[in-house]
Amino acid sequence: MAVSHMVVASLSDIFHNGKQMGKKSHKMSRPYDGKIVPKFVIGNPEAFTKNREILGNIVVKNMKTSGGMDVDWLVERKGNFIILEIKSFYDDRIRIPLGQIIAYRSLHEKLNKNGKCYLYIIGVDENDFTDDNSRIWLFEMKEWSDQKIPHISRNFEEIDLPKDGFIVERSFMNEITVHEFRELLELAWKEFGR
Repeated sequence: MAVSHMVVASLSDIFHNGKQMGKKSHKMSRPYDGKIVPKFVIGNPEAFTKNREILGNIVVKNMKTSGGMDVDWLVERKGNFIILEIKSFYDDRIRIPLGQIIAYRSLHEKLNKNGKCYLYIIGVDENDFTDDNSRIWLFEMKEWSDQKIPHISRNFEEIDLPKDGFIVERSFMNEITVHEFRELLELAWKEFGR
């Protein structure tokens, strides 16, 4: 989600509670036996929150410098990347600030020069990601760059939003289930392992 504060988590804030996968097929046939357990969790929520608050205080109200933006999820494997940006729907639309789309397009383009990068913009309602059948809407940054995702440029009047940006209608995004999206991520991970 776009926020006006930088988000940084140190490695000590996060720990891995899953086991290393063996060299077998990554086809997900619900390997969790109906019980969803997150692979990564915040190990020290207080430290994570404190780090966010500290960074949030770097840029203050009377400065001309704007606040930072976060990347919701970034994972690397052998020089390849999966990046996720989560946006909430308002009136069946997501809003993407201009600066964020510039940064993501540039990042996507540069990371695809020497490796592979999948950058997904994901639209959500009040989703339950523990429910395999929960529906999300998304597009991959290549679709945006290839102008396959219709969008309108907007000057946002709301006080809490960046001044310029884009609006994308839900109907122009790809609707899939959480389970289907997990399978997409597993296919990319397998591709990165080659």
